[in-house]
Amino acid sequence: MAIRLGDSVPDFTAQTTEGEIRFHDWLGDSWGVLFSHPADFTPVCTTELGAVAKLKPEFEKRNTKIIGLSVDPLESHKGWIEDINDTQNTTVNFPMIADSDRHVALTYDMIQPNADATATVRSVFIIDPAKKLRLTLTYPASTGRNFAEILRVIDSLQLTEYEKVATPADWQQGDDVVILPSIPDEEAKQLFPQGFKTHRPYLRTTAAPR
Repeated sequence: MAIRLGDSVPDFTAQTTEGEIRFHDWLGDSWGVLFSHPADFTPVCTTELGAVAKLKPEFEKRNTKIIGLSVDPLESHKGWIEDINDTQNTTVNFPMIADSDRHVALTYDMIQPNADATATVRSVFIIDPAKKLRLTLTYPASTGRNFAEILRVIDSLQLTEYEKVATPADWQQGDDVVILPSIPDEEAKQLFPQGFKTHRPYLRTTAAPR
């Protein structure tokens, strides 16, 4: 059964390029991004892993751990990482799960027979510190992921987790936000002393809380 938004994500033990992990313990009190790849030594995935390695400091600023997965074995991962480092001019600096028995892939519904009966699809899971699923994305094998968008979503999730706001279309860190419709104007005046603009009774915008 597919994991739905708000569900607790399943725990698992797995071998990775940085040793054996128990997933929930590895996450600790961090946010997490788990993302899967159809296979090792594939062109689009090679560029993706290189991009994530370069962005790792941005994930760390957001208290977010990143971990990849492919159904190929550990030795294959290690050889592939050498290629990634060479061709993408970087150093892979996060673990890759070796899921050769497909246990994690099946648990997280990463194998979709209509796309490929054996390989994982290009999935992304964003998980909060309570181990709840906050976002899932599935890309076709031909389309590389936009990791700037994944960082943008993490920014939005972390802001709206603690403030009574939502983020509008194309929102970026520092842009104005939307006040939740459930907040009456009098309460909004207290919560947002910087003021807000009422476009419609249900649409009010204010500067993003710091």
